[in-house]
Amino acid sequence: MSSSVAGLSVDCTDAEAVARFWAAALGREIAANPTEENAVVSAGADPASGPRLAFHRVPEPKKVKNRLHLDLITTDFDAESARLIALGARKVRDVDAGDARWTTFTDVEGNEFDLIDG
Repeated sequence: MSSSVAGLSVDCTDAEAVARFWAAALGREIAANPTEENAVVSAGADPASGPRLAFHRVPEPKKVKNRLHLDLITTDFDAESARLIALGARKVRDVDAGDARWTTFTDVEGNEFDLIDG
């Protein structure tokens, strides 16, 4: 017997605002009735789009670096970087490891994620 990943849950201050960012970033839909307390970004029809993302309000603000983050990949790195910034992402750092290139961003509440040039 084993388990499967059904989704990822993210603590935040404003669940609806963060869900709107991620829905736009991933080209997905927000499930019905999002609120500041709870909001869900549905999984895409293509299994490669990844699991559903749930956002839940917590009383305390984010204080340290995420222990888990999303890795996004794109074939149009510069255009996608610009699009994410237009959605509210902030660039943290660029990494060029020779055989891999990525940029670490934060979402609208400071949660880190990487965009990989693929």
